[in-house]
Amino acid sequence: MLSRIMAHAEPALASETAEEASTAYFAAMESFGASYLQTRLYRRPTATLTSASHWAAGGFITRLAPADWPGSPAFDYVCFECNPLLGAIRESRTRYRFSDFAPRGSAQFGTYWEALGEAAINDALCSTSYGADGAIASLHLGFQKRDFTDEESFAIQMAGLVLTERLMSLTTPPPTATVRLTVRERDNLALVAEGKTDWEISVILGIAEATVRFHVDNARRKLGAVNRAQAVARLVNQRLI
Repeated sequence: MLSRIMAHAEPALASETAEEASTAYFAAMESFGASYLQTRLYRRPTATLTSASHWAAGGFITRLAPADWPGSPAFDYVCFECNPLLGAIRESRTRYRFSDFAPRGSAQFGTYWEALGEAAINDALCSTSYGADGAIASLHLGFQKRDFTDEESFAIQMAGLVLTERLMSLTTPPPTATVRLTVRERDNLALVAEGKTDWEISVILGIAEATVRFHVDNARRKLGAVNRAQAVARLVNQRLI
């Protein structure tokens, strides 16, 4: 799984600008039917989080969409009138789908999905990184199809997290101190990158599940990540895995 994540993310890691990293990642995703991309790097609004304050935070890097989509009534609707994705930011989600917050088949979001359909978005797999001082780097990757295996979703979203970590590293100074993980911490996090559960890791390494959680959480804290998924992406970006 890690090799698959790296294959998706390597073009973004090799890019020298945020725009190049975004377009390189999108190119790698086109074989999956990717139809839309938006990347942003901004600071979490200090005011109440609303559609308006979220938009005003700016930081738009790249948007790859039909030429007539930005500024259209459908675009304005999903950005300003009905934006359920604010929930992902409130919860500090690092991986999610649009449909996690706007369930398909719900009458409440019928117009929402009709509006997204004008940009050939039938669902989106999203990744978000959280940094110091409220920094947020986000990826919205839209697809014409909605059916992905759990393995495909995991690889695409983890590669997306590698991209959002890269976006942060391209625009913020590198850490002054080198992160030093123990061998056990690195081994456990590497298996998280393979999509293994705590139980599976405990069997592979011959340790208790509580010990797995201990090592993974230590690594997460050292890397300054909000959860284990971001810790893996940060480890990949720092070439520690």
